[in-house]
Amino acid sequence: MSPPIDYGSQVDVEDSNNIEEQLHADLRTPLLNAAGLRPSSISHIIGNLLQNWWLWEILSSFVSVLSFLSIVVILIVHDSSSLPDWPFIFNINSVISFFATIAKLSLASVVGATISQSKWLWYRQEKPRPLQDLQLFDDASRGPWGAASLLFNLRARRLALLGAVITILTFLFDPFIQQVVVYPDRLVPAEVDATIARAQKYEARNEGVTLPSVVDLSMKAAIYNGLFDIQDKAELGITHTCSSGNCTWSTFSSLAVCTRCVNITSYVEKSCNQMGCYKLSLSNGPTLSGPGGQINSSLTNISPSLRDIYASVVQFTSLISKRVDNSDENLATECAIWYCVQNYTASVEGGKPSQRVLSSWRNDSAQLSDLSDLHYDPPSSIINDPEISGIFKVELLAARAMNSFMSEIFTGSGGSNTSGPAFSSDVIQALYSTDNVTARVKNLATSMTNNIREQNNSVSAPAKGTTWKTETYVHVRWRWFIFPSALLVLSLLFLLGEIVETASRKVMVWKSNNLALLFHGRELELQDTLHGIPVNSLGQMSEHAKDIVVDLVQIHGEDWKLVQR
Repeated sequence: MSPPIDYGSQVDVEDSNNIEEQLHADLRTPLLNAAGLRPSSISHIIGNLLQNWWLWEILSSFVSVLSFLSIVVILIVHDSSSLPDWPFIFNINSVISFFATIAKLSLASVVGATISQSKWLWYRQEKPRPLQDLQLFDDASRGPWGAASLLFNLRARRLALLGAVITILTFLFDPFIQQVVVYPDRLVPAEVDATIARAQKYEARNEGVTLPSVVDLSMKAAIYNGLFDIQDKAELGITHTCSSGNCTWSTFSSLAVCTRCVNITSYVEKSCNQMGCYKLSLSNGPTLSGPGGQINSSLTNISPSLRDIYASVVQFTSLISKRVDNSDENLATECAIWYCVQNYTASVEGGKPSQRVLSSWRNDSAQLSDLSDLHYDPPSSIINDPEISGIFKVELLAARAMNSFMSEIFTGSGGSNTSGPAFSSDVIQALYSTDNVTARVKNLATSMTNNIREQNNSVSAPAKGTTWKTETYVHVRWRWFIFPSALLVLSLLFLLGEIVETASRKVMVWKSNNLALLFHGRELELQDTLHGIPVNSLGQMSEHAKDIVVDLVQIHGEDWKLVQR
């Protein structure tokens, strides 16, 4: 590399004169002799508009607005909808990211150019400004760190500071955009219907027996399961089909078994002496006598609240005393069980079924003594199931067999003594062992209802419900879109304010072009070679700069100068 030219010591007088002549030779700048003009063309006019006015910034703003509108349209179209079936290389996030990147780059271009124009307005004031401020504006137009420096050092120009704030906030543009769209899961109806068992009729099944007046084995199993289930979870045994493990059923009706139990301990009569209470009895009901825990159950009709119910299945009272000498531990419960029609709603969630009884209706006029089937025809105001036609019915033989069987198993006694527990039947032992007779009898009724609904000879078909499947969908969180939108609006206002102020103060639109400093900077020699040809606009400066060649040289070993050749 050749050493820098030192005009003070390294160059003789003749060479210095030659350089001076070269600096001012018209032959080196032939465009000046042509009055600085080139033939006009459409591309030349457009180029002048881009350089000498705000056309580029307006176009960039337009592109940014269009990108934002594209994002909004995509979000509106796909909000709350399932994932679109686009080609595998595209998805909503990638498309939004594409448009967001275009919008961000366009905004950065607009804000950077507008901040650059602010420096010329900064020096177009009555009070002179330090030359160092040029670098502050230049750095601010390039990124957030320079914008932060401008905010810290200059506090006078509101528009310039607004541009600096926008530049800094652009850092948060991408994180906010990324939070706009999320993909949660939801349940949507599947094509396959869910079904759940229900019944409109219950009849005896003889199972090879000559007289079909016995309870079939499946019903006996249901009765025992309901009584022996220590967790009282008979409702989990509802027969249903639900392929997804998540299903719902709206209101449907079915023949069922209902129950009501009443605590009648207050009716217990006690016979006591100095040794304790050795005898407990109920009027027209069971009695207990002697020490030790005991139970006695029999068919009764004691409680006034149950006398208005015709117990078409059975009605019984159990008297239990875990310790005869402690009167606080005796319990008397009377329960009535009958056929009814119930209105349900049901669901399966995570494979676990559950149902809720909405309403229940009974017919006390349907009695076993009538020698006819028990008919149940509830009014539509109570039971409104469009899929049910006709009335509900319990066949007489089945009803009699059930009454006989239930009367037998709920009659008995037992207890615990020194030789161990002894009960007349397992059912009596189950009543004695439970801590809640009411809950156990309710579980029994639910288990019997399930068996009635499961019988294949039921008149009605299973109730249809909705099968729900898991679907990933598009959810737009619009609140996260507020910040990028506000940033767009502020950028447009910043550009508009700068355009208005530039025009009102009659300042040339130079923006970030460095040629303005070369042609109009202090003590630069370029103006002397122009011979009066105007170089005010960026277009004029650009045209002249194409034919001017400069070198960076060192003068007198100290100062560096841009010298025209």
